[in-house]
Amino acid sequence: MTSTTSQAGFSRRGFLGLAGLAVTAVGLSACGGGGSASNGGAAASASVKLPTYKEFTGVTPDIAGNAKGLQAGYFKLPTAVQSVKTPPLKGKVTGLTETFDTMSPGLKDNPFWQRLNAKLGGDLELQIAEDIGDGYPAKFATVLASNDLPDMMWVPPNQGIPNVGPMLEAKFQDLTPYLSGDAVLEYPNLAALKPDSWKTAVVNGKIWGAPIPSTPFGQVYVGNHAVWEQVGGFEAGSADEFLDKAKELTRPGEQKYALEPAYINALHMVTEWFGAPNSWAVNKDRTLTHLYETDEYLAGVEFTAKMFAAGVFYPDSKATDIRSRVANGSVAAQVVVGPHDIRSYRSLNKDAQFDILIPFSADGKVKPVYDMGYGTVGFTPFKKAEEGKIRELLALINYLSASFGTVEYMQKNFGELGQDYTIDASGNPARTETGTTNAPGLVSALNIMSSPENVIFNPGFDDDTRYVIKQEEKLLEFAWRNPTNGSYSDTNAKVGAKITKQLRDKVVDIITGRAKIDELKDAVKRWKSEGGDKMRDEYQAALDPNAPVFRS
Repeated sequence: MTSTTSQAGFSRRGFLGLAGLAVTAVGLSACGGGGSASNGGAAASASVKLPTYKEFTGVTPDIAGNAKGLQAGYFKLPTAVQSVKTPPLKGKVTGLTETFDTMSPGLKDNPFWQRLNAKLGGDLELQIAEDIGDGYPAKFATVLASNDLPDMMWVPPNQGIPNVGPMLEAKFQDLTPYLSGDAVLEYPNLAALKPDSWKTAVVNGKIWGAPIPSTPFGQVYVGNHAVWEQVGGFEAGSADEFLDKAKELTRPGEQKYALEPAYINALHMVTEWFGAPNSWAVNKDRTLTHLYETDEYLAGVEFTAKMFAAGVFYPDSKATDIRSRVANGSVAAQVVVGPHDIRSYRSLNKDAQFDILIPFSADGKVKPVYDMGYGTVGFTPFKKAEEGKIRELLALINYLSASFGTVEYMQKNFGELGQDYTIDASGNPARTETGTTNAPGLVSALNIMSSPENVIFNPGFDDDTRYVIKQEEKLLEFAWRNPTNGSYSDTNAKVGAKITKQLRDKVVDIITGRAKIDELKDAVKRWKSEGGDKMRDEYQAALDPNAPVFRS
């Protein structure tokens, strides 16, 4: 996935922003092209013994998840259980990460941070990059070149960091002896991370850090229930029916529009209706075909251009208040990171309802698909050090990866009861005024570099939790996973972001009428010649032999 800050494309804040109560380390839910940091050295990586999985059972969810990806749901905050017996730190630990929320005050001026350090038993000092422009990749490159590395550095899977394998071998600690197989059981919160999550932290047959799980689901369209109810609900039997509803809801004279102007996100939803693959399709002969090369993608571009020509998109593609507009109904629908994200509208309009669109057949004949997400937001490796320091860092990440329902989770995400947060009449956490100032930016930064498996928890809105899980069950009926997830392509790491942006820029021009549909063919040809074909070769070499054929 390439990241942009334009409403016409993807935004890192949209994908990784830790909305609400940070229950979910929201991640790369609809990113394509595989990660930029996993499974280099295909043969070696295939043979590595992943950490033993031992599920966290300290608390019982109100709605259980399952192995297909359904997330566990909670209606109330459970009584917290302790998962770490002793403070993990002995001294100072430094790290590099990013925040997708408003920057918190620094350590010296932040009692929330100070109280967390007191629980950790030492000083956790972080360099935190903001989600502005090329913020994190530029910061990462500068720190890496300095040779004065912090103890930990978050490696994202989607921000174009090149030569990941050689970088890890040269600068960072191989953690395989500490984490492979039963060795991980020394760190119970890390053992509670699922095997699929760990695959993203394997490069050249070695485990380089604990992964940061995110929602396993991909992007979804969320609509304002009351608005779509006017046209029979947020559903359709065909692409044309959806467009007819969108046109009926669009009233420029009243400043009301059906869809947000994030054209690439809208295209992603439309290509699902046409049955396009999730980034790459596995063919019967075990070769790969990319989304861009398919007739379904072409059909999706044509139909999205048809929607634009009909005027159903909000006209300001640089607008920054779309979420508020969806909450108040002046924009009827928006693409969000995943189904759990409907909770983020509650802070804007607690009385409104929001619906999740289930993919439907574009023409009543083709089978629609639903693109599952990448499943992690990377991993956090440690710089090379002696064994005592490595074990201290592992103990720290074990603490910071504590599951929902633990004392450590509450300390990391909410702080101290009575100072950083209170418990409301329904038994749910609510940040105090000082907690609201001091916590969000730091909590985001902490969850970007360390996270447990995710749950659905909407304090005070139990019906939302039930609804989200019900819709997740429906989405799983159409679910396809990108077969290259957990695989590494150095070409993708080096040029994937650049060549994908080039193609997407052309696609946006086509959708908005600035270019002809015939120009897509040459844009795809350029994408292939400048790296796409080479990425295909690298992914094919690392392809999971059990990856299902996309169309049998």
